[in-house]
Amino acid sequence: MMNWIRQMCHQYKALAVMGLYAVVYLVAFYYLENRKVAYHIIHFGIDAYIPFCEYFIIPYLMWFGYVAITVCWLCIKDKEEGGKLVAFLIAGMTLFIVISAVFPNGLNLRPKTFSRDNIFIDMVRRLYAADTSTNVVPSIHVYNSIGIMIAVWRTKLLKKHRVIKAAMELLGISIICSTVFIKQHSMLDVMTATILSCLMYAICYRTETEEGESLSEAGAKIKF
Repeated sequence: MMNWIRQMCHQYKALAVMGLYAVVYLVAFYYLENRKVAYHIIHFGIDAYIPFCEYFIIPYLMWFGYVAITVCWLCIKDKEEGGKLVAFLIAGMTLFIVISAVFPNGLNLRPKTFSRDNIFIDMVRRLYAADTSTNVVPSIHVYNSIGIMIAVWRTKLLKKHRVIKAAMELLGISIICSTVFIKQHSMLDVMTATILSCLMYAICYRTETEEGESLSEAGAKIKF
C-alpha cells in the first residue's frame, strides 16, 4: 500500500502537493476564523448599490466542485498546466493567510432579514450560519476562480472543445459575481483578488529562470 501511495505521489506530484497544502491551509484558516481579535470592517461605496440576489447561491456553491474537479483533471491529464495552476493557487492562498493573520478583516453587508422566503434563501441562511463574514480580503472564491479560468483557457485539452471552454469561463464569471450578490464579499475583496491574480500570473506563468523555464515548471521537477 505504501509503495502504491509513493508511486501515485511521484506520478502526480502537483496533485499530491495540492492535497497536502489543502490540509495545511484549512488548519490555518480554521485557526484564523476562531481566534478572538478585533476586525477591520471592509466596505466599498459601490457595495450599497449591488442588490442581494439569492439565486447566486447556486454558482457560489458550485465553486467547490469547479476548483477541485478542474485541479484534479489538469494535474492528471495536462501535468504542465496542472503544475502551473497549483503553483498559482498555493501562492495566492498563502498570501491570503498572511494578510488575514496581520490584518483581520470582516464584513457587515449581510442582510439581517429577508423580504421573501424560498429554497435559495434557505440555502443562503445555511451558508451564513456555517461561514463567518470574517477574513474576506482578498476573496479566495474570486482568486481561485480566476486561476481556473486561466488554466482552462491555456490548456490544449480544450482546444477543440470551445463550447466546454466557454461554459467553464462563464461559470467562473458567475461565481465571481455571486460573491457580491449574496453579500459574502465586498467589491474591494473582488478587486484585490483580481489584482493579486494578475501579480501571481506574472510570477507563476511569466517569470523565467536561467534555463528558460517558468518558476512553476522548475518547481514541478523537484523530486520528493
